[in-house]
Amino acid sequence: MLRLISQRTFQCANFATHCRTNAGLSFQRCGFVAHLTQHAELPNSEFDSHAYAAALQHRIQNGNFTSGMGLHCEIVKKGGCLDLFAFNILLNMYVKAGLLTDAVKLFDEMSHRNVISFVTLIQGFSHSQRFVDAVELFSRLHREGHELNPFVFTTILKLLVRMGWTELVWTVHACIYKLGHGSNAFVGTALIDAYSDCGDVDITRDVFDGIICKDMVAWSGMVGCYAENGGCEEAFELFCQMRMIGFRPNNYTFSGVLKACLGLEALDEGKSLHGCVIKSCYEEDLYVGISLLDLYTKCGDADDARRVFQKMPKNDVVPWTLMVSRYAQSDRFEEALGMFCQMRQAFVAPNQFTYASVLQACATMESLVLGKQIHCHVVKVGLDSDVFVSNALMDVYAKCGKIENSMDLFVESANRNDVSWNTMIVGYVQLGDGEKALTLFSDMLRCQVQATEVTYSSALRASASLAALEPGLQIHSVTVKTIYDKDTVVGNSLIDMYAKCGRIKDARLVFDKLKQRDGVSWNAMISGYSMHGLGKEALQLFEMMQVTNCKPDKLTFVGVLSACSNAGLLDQGHAYFNSMVEDYDIEPCIEHYSCMVWLLGRSGQLGKAVKLIEEIPFEPSAMVWRALLGACVIHNKVELGKISAQHVLEMDPQDEATHVLLSNLYANARRWDSVAFVRKNMKKKGVKKEPGLSWIENQGTVHYFTVGDTSHPDTRLINGMLEWLKMRTLKAGHVPNCNVIMLDVEDDEKERLLWVHSERLALAFALIRAPSGSLIRIIKNLRICVDCHATIKLISKVVQRDIIVRDINRFHHFQDGICSCDDYW
Repeated sequence: MLRLISQRTFQCANFATHCRTNAGLSFQRCGFVAHLTQHAELPNSEFDSHAYAAALQHRIQNGNFTSGMGLHCEIVKKGGCLDLFAFNILLNMYVKAGLLTDAVKLFDEMSHRNVISFVTLIQGFSHSQRFVDAVELFSRLHREGHELNPFVFTTILKLLVRMGWTELVWTVHACIYKLGHGSNAFVGTALIDAYSDCGDVDITRDVFDGIICKDMVAWSGMVGCYAENGGCEEAFELFCQMRMIGFRPNNYTFSGVLKACLGLEALDEGKSLHGCVIKSCYEEDLYVGISLLDLYTKCGDADDARRVFQKMPKNDVVPWTLMVSRYAQSDRFEEALGMFCQMRQAFVAPNQFTYASVLQACATMESLVLGKQIHCHVVKVGLDSDVFVSNALMDVYAKCGKIENSMDLFVESANRNDVSWNTMIVGYVQLGDGEKALTLFSDMLRCQVQATEVTYSSALRASASLAALEPGLQIHSVTVKTIYDKDTVVGNSLIDMYAKCGRIKDARLVFDKLKQRDGVSWNAMISGYSMHGLGKEALQLFEMMQVTNCKPDKLTFVGVLSACSNAGLLDQGHAYFNSMVEDYDIEPCIEHYSCMVWLLGRSGQLGKAVKLIEEIPFEPSAMVWRALLGACVIHNKVELGKISAQHVLEMDPQDEATHVLLSNLYANARRWDSVAFVRKNMKKKGVKKEPGLSWIENQGTVHYFTVGDTSHPDTRLINGMLEWLKMRTLKAGHVPNCNVIMLDVEDDEKERLLWVHSERLALAFALIRAPSGSLIRIIKNLRICVDCHATIKLISKVVQRDIIVRDINRFHHFQDGICSCDDYW
C-alpha cells in the first residue's frame, strides 16, 4: 500500500527560531496575551511545559480555540520550549480548530515527533477530506521507523473507509496480522467496520472471532455488519448471544438489530426490542429512533411509527424526512404533505431528500399546483440544481402531463444521472410516446450513461406499445451483454414485448428461462397467450401458477377470463369467475365483469349477459355496456344493442367506438335511415370515425397504409399484386362478403372497396418487398373485417407464407389457410 502513494519530503526547522523570525502561526491575530496571564492555571515565573499543556487541553475541551492561540503566542513570547507531550496537545488544538495550514507548519517545526504527532495530523487531513495528504503522512510515519501500534492501525483503517479505498484493507490487515495486533479489540473493531463496508461478512466474522476480549463496540459492529449485509438472522442470533453473556446493548447495537428485524419482517420481535429500548432509556436516541421509524413504517404500522416520532427530538431533519418519505412511498400522500407542513411549522429546514420525497407525493397524486409551489420554494432555497430534487421535479411534471416542462428541466440540469434519463424515458412511455422514449434511450447509451433495469424495461415497454419488433430485438441483445438479461423486471418486459409484437413462442422462451418469476411474469405470459387466442395454453399456465408460491391476483384473472372469452370457453370462464371469490377471496372488478359479459354475449347468451350486468354490485361502466353492444352487433340484436349504446353515450357522449358499432348494427339490419341518423349525430357532436390504418415494418422502416391509399411509392406494384391475389383467391373458391361494407352502394362497388382495405394493401406490399419465405407481421388499428380475415386465410395457403395480423383486439396467426382464432373472434 505504501508504494501506491508518491513520497513527499517535509522540511523541519527549529520551532523557537522560526517563531521569532517569521510570521509562523500568525500570532498577530491574538491581541489579548495580557489577559491570558491573569489566569491562575498558567505558570508565573519559571516555564512549566506541563502547566501549559494542561491549559491548552482545557481550552480544547471548551472549544475555546481563539484563547488557545493566544496562549500559544504567550508561550512563544516567553521563549519557552514545550516538551513533546505539550507540542502534541498544541498540534491537536490546531487540528480541532480546522487550521490545518498552521497545524502542518507546527508539525514541520517540531524537533521531535512520535506516533501521536503523526496520527493527530492524519486525522486532521482525513476530517478535511485531504485524503492523499493523510496517506502520504502515514507512509512517512512508516518510512521514519515509528511504531505501527493499534492507534495507527485504527486511524488508517478509518481513513481507507472514508476514502472508499476498501480494497487496501487486505494490505493493512496483513500488516496487523504480522505484528500480532489482530486480537486487539480496538484494531479488530476497526477491521470489522472496514470489512463491513466492503460487504465481506465472512472475513468480518473471522476478525470478530479472533478478538480475545470483545467489548461492546465489537459486538455492536458485528451485529451491524450482519444487518447491513443481508445476514439478518445471524445478526439476531449474535444479539441474543451478547445478551446471554451479560453485555448491555447500546444505541448502535439496538440500531443494528432493529435493521435485522426489518430485514426479517419480524414486527413482533421488533416490538419486543422496542420494549428493551425503553427500559435502556435509548428511546430518544436519534439512531435508535430512526431505526424504529424505519421498522414501523415499512411494516405498515403507521400508528406506532407516529408514536415513536412524537418522542424523538424534533430539531433534526432526518426523522422528519424519513416520515415524509415513508408516507410518500406507502401512497399515504396526504399524511406525507401534512408531515411536511408540520416540519415547516417546527422551523426545521428541509434538505434535498425531504423535497424529493414530498415531490414524489405530488407526482403520484398528480398535483401540479402543489408541485409548482414546491418548485418555487426549492428555487428560493437554492436546491433546484440538486440532482435528487431536479429528478423529482421532472417526475412531477411528467406524471401531470407536462412533459415539456420535464424536458426543460432535463436539458438545463448540469448533474444528470441515470435516474434523470430513466425519469424522462418512463414519462414518455406513460404518455404513450414510445418513439420519443426510444430516441432518449439511444441518446442515453450514446452519452455512455449506465443503463439500469428500469431503463431496459421502459425501453422494452416503448417497443411493445409500438409493436416495434426490431428495436425490441436490439434492446434484448444489449441486455444479454449486461447483467440485466437475468433480471426479473427486464424479463417481464421482454415477455410483454415479444407477446405484443407477435412472437409468442419467444415470449414463452424468455418466461421459461427466468430464474425467478413473480406475479408480473405469470400475468404477462397468461395475458400474452390470451391476446394470441391461445386460451388452452393460457389456462394450462394458470394451473402451473397455482402450484407455485405465487398467488393469483386481480390482473391474473383478467388474463384468464380474457383467454376464456377469446377462445369461447364458456364453462371454464364461469368456473374461474366463481372461484375468484370462493377460492381466492378476490372481489371481481369492472374488468372481470366486462370479460364475462363479452364471453356470454359472444356465445349468444345475451339474456344471461344482461342479467349479469344487473347483478353487478356497483354502477356498470361504459366498458361493460360496450362489450354487450359488440355482442349485439355480431348476433344482430338491434333493440338490445340500441339500449346498450344509450347507456354508453349517457356516460360518454363523445365515444367514437359506440357510434361506429351502433352504425354497423343498423347497417347489418339494412336500416339505412338509422345509419344516416347516427352519422348525422356524430357530425353534430364533432365525433369523427377513426380511419382504418395498417402498418408494416420492413428493414427498419415502418410503412403506413390507409383505406384506398394511393400515396405509397410502390402503389403500381401493390395494385398489381392485389389483382394477382384477387384472381388466385377467386379461383380458389373465395366468395366476397360484401355485407361488411356499411354503405348503400352496389355489390360491384363494395367488392372493389374490399380490396383496398388497409390490411390488404400492407399485405401486398409485404409480398413484394419482404424476403421470400419470411414471416409477415401487420398491425391494424381497428378490428379486422370478416372478409379480410377469410381472404388472408386463403392467401396464406396460396403464397405459402405465415402471416400475423394484430388488430385492436387480438392476434391472428394465418398459416396454410387456417387462423389461430378458429374463426371465433
